Amino acid sequence: MTLLSVRNLQVHYTTSAGTVRAVDGADLEVPAGSIVGLVGESGCGKSTLGRALMGVLSGNGRIAGGSIIFEGRNLVALPEHERRALRWRRMSFVPQTAMNALDPVQRMSAQLLEVLRERGGLPQAAARARAGALMQLVGLDPRRLADYPHQFSGGMRQRAMIAMALANRPKLLIADEPTTALDVTVQAQILETLQEIQRETNLSIILITHDMGIIAEIADRVLVMYAGKIVETAEVEPIFGSPLHPYTRGLLSSLPRLDASVGDLPSIPGQPPSLNPPPAGCAFHPRCELSQHRERCRAEIPGLVHANGSQHDVACHFFTELRVPAPAASEER
Repeated sequence: MTLLSVRNLQVHYTTSAGTVRAVDGADLEVPAGSIVGLVGESGCGKSTLGRALMGVLSGNGRIAGGSIIFEGRNLVALPEHERRALRWRRMSFVPQTAMNALDPVQRMSAQLLEVLRERGGLPQAAARARAGALMQLVGLDPRRLADYPHQFSGGMRQRAMIAMALANRPKLLIADEPTTALDVTVQAQILETLQEIQRETNLSIILITHDMGIIAEIADRVLVMYAGKIVETAEVEPIFGSPLHPYTRGLLSSLPRLDASVGDLPSIPGQPPSLNPPPAGCAFHPRCELSQHRERCRAEIPGLVHANGSQHDVACHFFTELRVPAPAASEER
């Protein structure tokens, strides 16, 4: 069953230099009880997409078109008070700056109780019991509810933010770079916690990250985003085993490998384009390895198409030329 379905979503920012089309016609689906990874370089629009789904865009941002169907309701058409009623109840958010999102002058208990009572409607006693259970759920000692955020480590603050996001048992969690600035050991612990919670509660998660390694570890399906558009989507195995978009291949080639010789990591040449306005044709064509086809790519925007009728979709005019499987992680370059 599909929990969330997004069609032709467009998000614009008004700036002094003009209108920035940060999300430019994105389509995606999130099945109930799944983990969907949203990946791409910085500036590709993935965080804006997550914030648009939650309805928490900055003041100069707006949804310019498209639909967001969540549990059968089009969120774009809802009045703000109805959207607000969904936030922290049916859908929740772990922001990119989660470690700094806690109020430094309030104890953890006060912050969790506020979410449980103001948004969840729980009486005081039930809210206190639920707060303790939430701390245990994310691997924290309930006695730490009496502490202030500065008394928590980075990993503990991240867990506390996840506890707040899960306080009212949402059906969808949008986690924007939930392991940023954490060391690899703590990162692994946070990801394991998310997986355990997802399995126990049938929670759906959109995991926004630039780290393809994280996606390989925990996601069921992958959405690859570039210049405000979804350019490839499939389950994890085909994305990593046989990516069909040159951009996806570039992202995977940039992953460090233990078996490779010491040296510079491969990188995608060039820079992401300005989205004010977005370039004509395929936004990736100036950086694309299929340079012999640049005339068509420069003039015509590729839409997402099914690859061999499967659930592997790609937006590339010439993806059939990349059908040879990408190098396996164990192969030498």
